[in-house]
Amino acid sequence: MDFTRILRHLFTGPLAVRKAFPATALTAIEYAIAQSEFSHRGEIRFAVEAALDMLPLVRATSARERAVEVFSQLRVWDTEHNNGVLIYLLLADHNVEIVADRGIDAKVGHEKWETICREMETHFSQGQFESGVISGIRSVGGHLQTHFPAGREGGKNELPDWPVII
Repeated sequence: MDFTRILRHLFTGPLAVRKAFPATALTAIEYAIAQSEFSHRGEIRFAVEAALDMLPLVRATSARERAVEVFSQLRVWDTEHNNGVLIYLLLADHNVEIVADRGIDAKVGHEKWETICREMETHFSQGQFESGVISGIRSVGGHLQTHFPAGREGGKNELPDWPVII
């Protein structure tokens, strides 16, 4: 049991999320997702969670495991071309995870997603949360544009663009 992690999660709450992501940042992130989705047929969601509850902490639930749960809860997998992507931030750990549906994940692969996550975490370590998320959205969008470019029909927005605060 990692007591340091437990303490960090106990003392990271909704106020930390509001400080890192004020309303203007959330609006900018929503706009970045909407803009990105004009160039491809994929779907991007961003979710931030302040900290894990005690039971998942005691069970040593990883950010990756939690991200997969959130991917399912937000139904990011429920897209026509299986090309939904979740960018998940566990704020207490400053850990970013990208969970991609099978249609895009098979084309991009784990290493490229990890590179995007580490670049975002570099921004976060410097206190640049908004720019870190927007940079990640652009990088994910670039992969989606390569493999699922927008067609003449324009495509429909299958998932909401607004950031989710858990």
